[in-house]
Amino acid sequence: MGKDNHFKYTSSSQQDEVSMLCAVMSDFTYAKHAHEEYSIGLTLQGRQDFFCRSAFYKSTPGSVMLFNPEDIHDGHSGVEQNLEYVMLYIHPNELSPLFQALGHKKNTTLRLNQTLFDDSLLRRQVYAMSQRLQGESYSKIEHEASLFQLAQSLTRLHGSLELPIHKTRADRLLLRAKEYILANLAYDISIDDIAEVANMSKFHFIRAFREHFCITPHQYVLNCRINYARRQLLAGHSATIAAVASGFADARHLNRNFKRVFGMTPKQFQ
Repeated sequence: MGKDNHFKYTSSSQQDEVSMLCAVMSDFTYAKHAHEEYSIGLTLQGRQDFFCRSAFYKSTPGSVMLFNPEDIHDGHSGVEQNLEYVMLYIHPNELSPLFQALGHKKNTTLRLNQTLFDDSLLRRQVYAMSQRLQGESYSKIEHEASLFQLAQSLTRLHGSLELPIHKTRADRLLLRAKEYILANLAYDISIDDIAEVANMSKFHFIRAFREHFCITPHQYVLNCRINYARRQLLAGHSATIAAVASGFADARHLNRNFKRVFGMTPKQFQ
C-alpha cells in the first residue's frame, strides 16, 4: 500500500451548513475530536477503525458511520488497503425542523445511540447526496428533498418516526401553496418560499402538507415538474426546452429524474 492521503472538502451551493469530505487515507490517523454537526459517513473501500463513545468500531465497505453533534471520535485505516470514504456534515439547524416534522417531539437534539449501521436505504441516501454535492446539477428542492429523506431515515432508526395520517379536508393555505408550486415550476423555488406563501413556519408547513396529501412538498414539486416535462415532450418539444420549462437545470438533469419515474429517458419516451 502506498502512502496516500487525500482530503477534499465540498460545501453545498444551496445551504451554508451542509458540507462533505471525500477522503483517501493510508497512514493518517485522526486525533480524538468532535464536530458541532451530524457527521454521517459511508465507507467505500478498505476499513476504518475508530473509537466513539467508549467503544471501538470497524467500518467496512457499505457501512454507515454516524456521529452525533459533540460525539468524541478518532479514526484510521485498519487494513493494508487504502481507506476511501465520504462524510457528510449537516448542522442541527438544518435537520432539527425536519426531525420535528417527522415526529421527534422533544425540544432537544435528536441523538442516536447506534454508531455503525448496515441499512441499505440510509446507505443509498448518503451516497446519492454525496454525488450531488460533488457537482451534479440539482435544484433547491432536490437538495432539500435529500436532506428530508436523510432526516426520515435517522428518525426511523431513532424510533421516533411518525407515519402521516391522511386528512380529508385540505386547508385553504395548503391549497394556496399547491397553486404557487404549479405557477412557479420553472423557477428554483425552495420550501421556505412555499411555506411563506402558506403563512406557516417551515416545520409546520412540511408536517401539515405531509399529513394532508401523504406526500412531502419536496416530492410534490419534483412530481409536478416531471409531469409538466412529460406534457412538453408529448407536445413535440425537445428535452432541453422541456427541462427549462419545468424547472430542471438542463436536459441531463431532466433525464436523471425522468428515468427514475418512467424507466426511460425523455428521448426514448418520445
